[in-house]
Amino acid sequence: MAACPPTAPASRVRAARPPRALALGLAAAVLVLLAGASVAVGTRSIDLATVVDALLHGGHGEEGVIVRDLRVPRTLLGLAVGVALGLAGALMQALTRNPLADPGLLGVNAGAAAAVVVAVGLLGVGSLTGYVWFAFAGAALAAVVVHAIGAAGRGGAGPVRLALAGTAVTAALTAFTQAVTLMDRDAFDRWRAWSVGALGGRDADTLAQVAPFLVAGALLALALGRALNAIALGDETGRALGARVGRTRLLGALAVTLLCGAATAAIGPILFVGLTVPHVARAIAGADQRWVLAFSTVLAPALLLAADVVGRVVARPGELQAGIVTALLGAPVFIAIVRRRRIARL
Repeated sequence: MAACPPTAPASRVRAARPPRALALGLAAAVLVLLAGASVAVGTRSIDLATVVDALLHGGHGEEGVIVRDLRVPRTLLGLAVGVALGLAGALMQALTRNPLADPGLLGVNAGAAAAVVVAVGLLGVGSLTGYVWFAFAGAALAAVVVHAIGAAGRGGAGPVRLALAGTAVTAALTAFTQAVTLMDRDAFDRWRAWSVGALGGRDADTLAQVAPFLVAGALLALALGRALNAIALGDETGRALGARVGRTRLLGALAVTLLCGAATAAIGPILFVGLTVPHVARAIAGADQRWVLAFSTVLAPALLLAADVVGRVVARPGELQAGIVTALLGAPVFIAIVRRRRIARL
């Protein structure tokens, strides 16, 4: 029988991975390029000189207005929402130790959708800036209900109980949303326009409304990196290392609610970004949650902006919404990750 080849030492395996700081810098450079493309590329062709003039000097005429008042806020919103979705997905997978967890697991998307339906169908709210607050409140309320159900009884809010509670609350809220939209045609039309997930049609006011929640959630998420590393070893080991497991999960759930609630309220539910990006981040950075959070902060907005640019290019003179493109791009990527790389337990 032939001898098995010797196993490569761990140091050599680690050396094969590019330095994390360098990889993060390259990812940030790609994000900057995509942000530039988001401003320069659209359903209407505008030459680069006009785009630069609009950015540096305010621009002139209709094309300057398009760049300054439409494309720049759209790009900034894509950056902010992408950061939120990436951090929320990484947090959810770390908190639940479930590699298939995504921000919708806490019922956030379903809560936001139900609140939007109530706003447009029962209260007659017609503007985006009007029902953004309803969407955020619904997302936050759903997350609180899920955590309360998961924490009831012995054992507290463990990963499995939170997942089960989130699934139950999501099912109930989805049924409510479908019932209201089936009975109210106008509510269905407005809810459909929001639920597809799109960066287009939003202005600087939308970003201003959700920005405080996104900033607070991002800072809280990044501050939890060290504690997430401890509880990744198990609750008992985490406590032995000094981590406050219950407090970490509560703060993590609060961060996910702030991030995903505000992002969903602003542009609607976006699929696969929060699910796929943390896997790519772990493939590059390893298991250290501090680096996973950092890479997710850069890679997720890059994916969202790329999807938005692709949607504007392939369907000219119209456009495909970013939520549709992220699903088309994210699903094959995630399938490839599952097939080529064994998903490790978290």
